[in-house]
Amino acid sequence: MELEMKIRGLMMDPVTNMPIVVLKDVQGNAILPIWVGVYEANAIALEIEKVQTPRPMTHDLLKNVFLGLDVRVDKIVVNELKDDTFYALIWVERAVEMMTIDSRPSDALALALRMDCPIFVDEQVLKSSKVSSALTERTTNEQLRNWLEGLSDEDLGRYKM
Repeated sequence: MELEMKIRGLMMDPVTNMPIVVLKDVQGNAILPIWVGVYEANAIALEIEKVQTPRPMTHDLLKNVFLGLDVRVDKIVVNELKDDTFYALIWVERAVEMMTIDSRPSDALALALRMDCPIFVDEQVLKSSKVSSALTERTTNEQLRNWLEGLSDEDLGRYKM
């Protein structure tokens, strides 16, 4: 089963200095932090803030290609967590044919924002994520920020993109 999520925000991991995209269940019950690269975090932040760049960024290019080929992005799904690495699928439809495209979650999230499509996380990924399980009961922004800032290397695991 998949849970619909929204991007709740971007923050910096004080231990690794890596950006974290925080996904939150639309029902407000689950939180999933995903560590991403600096460039991918920038692509997500630019779209969240609706900043226009003078030339298309990579995710804008991908959006333009999809639109030009009459391909609809149906949804993105963070579908797997294996060896501390998250995996995602981009579900696309063209001429009533559905297909999936393997993707890093950060790229899928940046594209989802641009294509205005829903974001889902497989329930098994949430169950497998130690950090997500620990965050489920922390719902306020301040509690989330304080908790994430207080994590040690051991608490974080080694989530990689």
